[in-house]
Amino acid sequence: MTTLTRHATDGWVVAKRNLIKIVRVPEILVFVLISPIMFVLLFAYVFGGAIDPGDGVNYREFLIGGIFAQTVVFGATFTGAGLAEDMQKGIIDRFRSLPMSRSAVLVGRTTSDIVYNVLSLIIMALTGLLVGWRMREGVVDALAGFLLLLLFAYAISWIMAWVGLLVPSVEVINNASFIVIFPLTFVSNAFVPLDTLPGVVRTFAEWNPVSTVTQASRELFGNTGGRPPQSDAWAMQHPAVYTVMWVAIILVVFVPLSVRQYRIASSR
Repeated sequence: MTTLTRHATDGWVVAKRNLIKIVRVPEILVFVLISPIMFVLLFAYVFGGAIDPGDGVNYREFLIGGIFAQTVVFGATFTGAGLAEDMQKGIIDRFRSLPMSRSAVLVGRTTSDIVYNVLSLIIMALTGLLVGWRMREGVVDALAGFLLLLLFAYAISWIMAWVGLLVPSVEVINNASFIVIFPLTFVSNAFVPLDTLPGVVRTFAEWNPVSTVTQASRELFGNTGGRPPQSDAWAMQHPAVYTVMWVAIILVVFVPLSVRQYRIASSR
């Protein structure tokens, strides 16, 4: 068996272990699925009447791309919390005693979280259709939009994996991820148009990868009303390319960092 095949096989075994947990603790799945429904309904019916995206664009269609981005980014925190919990309960020590590759635990954890995000996107899409959202650019473009969102979430999950191993406490990882991810998602175009943001805040939002993955998904779903991005920033003019660049940078940096931190944590 080649090294790559062994990594993939061991990673899939760990991923299945994490997915089986859904059956044993169904409350996890319930909260994963209810949260996006709440966000869609909250912003569509509570804040929707107060926010005008302009140029005749329906706010509910404008909103869904941002909700998608926010939910998959927040969903990536399951990786950090799961690893922190495994560290606390000594499960990492059990994995260390098994004849498996060092990266299997991390690959398995990040892979299983893709399933959580897929389920969240399905539920959000169905909820969005009920409140008036539509995919107007065809099946291929829509699938590309979902794929880009999942790819971005997968990259963020490796950041959370590193943090979860660095600070092996579920309470700390939840607070730390909230402090970082909350401003990233809200200081963006996820819920309001960029032209409503002031000066420096707008500049940050224009180059914020959450803004670009949101913009790219809106374009692929056909939810921009045919208008160009409300920004001359290169990132907003080429949102899909910029997002993929961020995905590549994050993976190149944080995959090795996470594997290194796992070795340190499992050797304590």
